[in-house]
Amino acid sequence: MIERWSRDQVLALAPDASSQKGAQSVSTPAKWSATGAGQGALWGECKGSGASPYRACVDFGEPAYRCSCPSRKFPCKHALGLLLLWSADGVPADEAPPAWVSEWLEQRRARAAKAVAARAPERSAAGSEAAGAHEASPGDTAAAERRAAQREERVATGLSELERWLADQIGQGLSGARQNAPAQWEDLTRRLVDAQAPGVAATVSRLTRVLTEDDWPARLLGEYGLINLLAVGYRRSEELPASLRDTIRSRVGFPASREEVLAGPAVRDEWQVLGLRDEEQDRLVSRRVWLKGRSHGRFALVLTFAPVGQAMDASLVTGTTIDAELVFYAGASPLRALVAVRHGAAPSGVPAGSGVREALGQVAAALAGDPWADSWPVLLGDVVPAARGERWLLADAGGGPGDQVEGMPLHPSAGPPWRLLAVSGGHPVTVAAEWTPDGLRPLTTWDEHGQVVVL
Repeated sequence: MIERWSRDQVLALAPDASSQKGAQSVSTPAKWSATGAGQGALWGECKGSGASPYRACVDFGEPAYRCSCPSRKFPCKHALGLLLLWSADGVPADEAPPAWVSEWLEQRRARAAKAVAARAPERSAAGSEAAGAHEASPGDTAAAERRAAQREERVATGLSELERWLADQIGQGLSGARQNAPAQWEDLTRRLVDAQAPGVAATVSRLTRVLTEDDWPARLLGEYGLINLLAVGYRRSEELPASLRDTIRSRVGFPASREEVLAGPAVRDEWQVLGLRDEEQDRLVSRRVWLKGRSHGRFALVLTFAPVGQAMDASLVTGTTIDAELVFYAGASPLRALVAVRHGAAPSGVPAGSGVREALGQVAAALAGDPWADSWPVLLGDVVPAARGERWLLADAGGGPGDQVEGMPLHPSAGPPWRLLAVSGGHPVTVAAEWTPDGLRPLTTWDEHGQVVVL
C-alpha cells in the first residue's frame, strides 16, 4: 500500500507553474474514467481535445510517468492531475490494472532487474579501470598522462597568480573595491577559466553579490580569505590528507566521473527525501535534493542539472522514503551522492529531527572538513518559528531565556514564514531546511497528521 502523497508533494513535481495550473484543471473526477490504484501503480483515462481519452499512469517505485498526450513536459499535466485526484482519495483501489498498464509496468521492472544485475560488474569494472589502464595502447596512456600533467601545471600557475593578486588587494585595502573590483573580477574569472580552474572562476564571478551587503568590507575580506585558502591548499595538496585533497580538487574544478564515484562503497539505507531546491544560473537549472538515512542518520545531496525549459529529474519525491544504495563523492565532508540502486519504496513518516545546538554542531563539523561549503542540510525537531526584531528564526520549543543558543535565523530573502506559522500554530514542528551562511532556507515541515508540507 503506497502512502498517500499530499497536494504539495504532487505540485512540487511539476516542471513549471503552467503545468501546476493545468494539473489542477484536470484533477476533477468528471475528467477521469477507468481509474485505479494498485500493484504500486496509478492509472486512468482523461478526457482531452481528441476523440480518444489520454491514458496516463504512474509507477510509484521510481516514480515514473507515462501519458499518451503529445506534451513534451515531464510529468505532463495529466499525470499530475491524476496524482492530485489520487491524493484527494478520488481513485479507487484496484489490484487488476488494465493490460496497457501491466505491459508498461512489466517492461519497467524487467529493465530495473537487469540494472540491478549489472550493478556488480559495473562497479567492478569501474574499480579496476586504473588497474586495467595497461590494456590501452602505450600511446593513448602517454597522451592522457601528458594532458593531465599540462592541466595540473596550468591550474598551479593560475592559482599562483591568484594568490599574488589577493595579496595585492589586501595590501592596497578594500576601500575602492566597489568601484574597481568588479572589472578586475571579470578579467580574473576569464584567466581562471583559461587556467582550467572553473570552480575557482565561478567563485570569483559571484563576488559581485557581496557588494550589495551593508557589511560588504567584512564579507569581502572573508571571501578573499576562503579563496586564498583554496589556492594555498592546492599548492600544498601533497601534504594534506587524501580526503581534504579530494575536497580541494573538487572545489578547484577537477571533475569526478560517474564511473569513478560508483567504484566507491555503497551505503544502503531507507533514505527519507527531506526536500529540494532549484536554482538557475547561466541558463542552467540545478536541482538539489536533500536526503537523510533512517538508520545511519547520514545526510546526502543528489544534484542534477537541466537546461532552462527542460524537465528536471522528478524521481525523488519530497516526503517519500526509498530503500536504496547511495555512493558518495570523495571528500573531507562527503555529502553529494549518486543513487546507485533503488530497491523500492519504504514506509514514510515524520523523520527524527535534532535540537538547534546539535544541528549547529553538525554544520560546524561539516565546515571543519570543507570550509568552502555554502550549504548544508539540517533537520530540526520540536522547533517553533519566532521573530527576533526584524529577523525570523527557528527556536527550540523548550528553550528558555537563559539558554546559550536560542535558535537558527532564517535567510533574509525568505521573508516572514507564513506557511510555516500556519502549520505550527504555535506548537512545535519538525522542519527540514538548507543551512547557508546567511541563514536557513526552509524546505519542508510536517503537520499534525504527519503529512509533509512543502514550504
